[in-house]
Amino acid sequence: MDQAERSRSLRIGLLESGFNLVASLPADVFLTERLAQLRPDLIIVDAESDARDALEHVVMATRDARRPIVMFTNDHDSGNARAAVAAGVSAYIVAGLQSDRIRPILDVAMARFQQEQALRQELADARNEINQLSASAQERRVIDRAKALLMERQKLSENDAYAKLRKAAMDKNLKIVEVAQRMLDVADLLG
Repeated sequence: MDQAERSRSLRIGLLESGFNLVASLPADVFLTERLAQLRPDLIIVDAESDARDALEHVVMATRDARRPIVMFTNDHDSGNARAAVAAGVSAYIVAGLQSDRIRPILDVAMARFQQEQALRQELADARNEINQLSASAQERRVIDRAKALLMERQKLSENDAYAKLRKAAMDKNLKIVEVAQRMLDVADLLG
């Protein structure tokens, strides 16, 4: 099946499956702006075996506003399929474009994309939590070092050293960690 025939079959299959075909766009430098205006739910790439350029344009155009991408092609190269999926393609369909297969293919691609987005969000949340825990641990170390310095130089108990840091923070309208860091900076400066 040549590209023109495959493209025609794809359009017919989309319409028969109840999808609205919003636009047929060239994969060029204006694709990002066109997609931003149209805001499609799904992007379909109908490409020949030299689809890398078209796919690159689509991936770049959707990097800030991710959308499911389904690629229909005659390219049987498994390396290209792996590269397409790694680039963000939700479904890579080689040949075999029967109109009754289009809805299930697109439904699976949408579901896969939604699952991937949920995993991306979960990963981002986990990274954020780790960063917060790391920052909290770093703050705790700074406060502990400042307490140790007060305990050593002013012969205070740990509770009294912490109370002194807390009072200084309240008096200066700062966080305890900020007062602790300033105290450590001065101590380092004075030796």
